[in-house]
Amino acid sequence: MSEPRRITSEDLALFAMQLLSKEEAAEVAAYVERSPEARRELAEIQGDLALYAHTVDMHTPPTQARERLMKQVGREKKAVPIDRQPVAEAAPSPSRDDGRSSLSENERPELEQPKRGVAGKVLPWIGWAAAAGLAVSTGNLYREREALRNAVTQQAGQIDHLTADAAAARQVLDTMTDTTAMRVTLTTKGAPALPQGKATYVANKGSLIFLASNLAPLQPAKTYELWLIPAAAGQNPIPAGTFHPDEHGNANVILPQLPKGVEAKAFGVTIEDEGGSATPTLPIILVGA
Repeated sequence: MSEPRRITSEDLALFAMQLLSKEEAAEVAAYVERSPEARRELAEIQGDLALYAHTVDMHTPPTQARERLMKQVGREKKAVPIDRQPVAEAAPSPSRDDGRSSLSENERPELEQPKRGVAGKVLPWIGWAAAAGLAVSTGNLYREREALRNAVTQQAGQIDHLTADAAAARQVLDTMTDTTAMRVTLTTKGAPALPQGKATYVANKGSLIFLASNLAPLQPAKTYELWLIPAAAGQNPIPAGTFHPDEHGNANVILPQLPKGVEAKAFGVTIEDEGGSATPTLPIILVGA
């Protein structure tokens, strides 16, 4: 026994347009009755067809269909109309004694049957061409809808992924800048903890995050200041923000106002008067490249 034919989305579209044979239509109808998913998809296709019927513009039939139609017309015999002279109404023939017509069955002229004209054969082809054009247009509309649905699903997944990444980045930033966070620097056991700083810099965005630890307390009216030292020759160090360490010697500078596109050669930290300076005051107590 052969396996039942697999019903596809194209079969449902043709079924909705009534373009299947009776056997195929019955097969699709039985499948739709069994499958809730097929009923849902068929309802969507029928809805698209109804919407399409109210919005589609008239288009020229496809070239291939038009050529086949013209070839079929060319194969038909040309019917040349013949003008007939009006025939005078014949006088009634005398009746026979039995009341029947005076002409016998063999004597009666045969009535000419109307011949099937060209239009009778052409019109089905016109209907076929229109149906073919509608099928092609509807198929394209169905494929475009599926492509749009897949694109929306893919974009939704990308948005979810970006949202998750943004949330994770925000959590990292919140952890780095939380004043209640515990900050531990691991060193060789017994060695004194040395001041250190870590800078993360994105030149094309002008984004900088600086974290420092083990800083010595400052004298009154003094502040630490961070500097961006440009890689280009002849450019002066750029102030990147002032900061004060907490009681544990920890401090940070988060996203200071910096020009975009400046490539950094190194970063440095100096001690300046309160409010900061336009140029660094030596010595540079921390430096890193």
